[in-house]
Amino acid sequence: MKEIRAYIQPHKLSQTTLALIKIPGFPGMTVSDCEGFGRERTEHNQDYKPYISKKRIEIFAPDNLVDIIFDTLMKVAHSGHHGDGKVYVIDAEKGGRISSGEIAVDLG
Repeated sequence: MKEIRAYIQPHKLSQTTLALIKIPGFPGMTVSDCEGFGRERTEHNQDYKPYISKKRIEIFAPDNLVDIIFDTLMKVAHSGHHGDGKVYVIDAEKGGRISSGEIAVDLG
């Protein structure tokens, strides 16, 4: 199992969600608001704040879905503009379903 973590432009969230839920067996996702900065910077002014708003998507997926989810995020969240975001794939060693007490490597 892997965690796929993506930081995308807020205006791309609806289109990205629609594309992801079309993937057979898609396990679901968590979305949260976040701010940060990378190489891109906002203009300097009196109230300088370098942070740019993004949407953070977290998906825990079985290994057989990781590539299609990753590829979908890379394609659909792309606008062609600087600052489109990032996608990471991270190993997830273990997970548990709180409601049932189930502990497993793949909780899909």
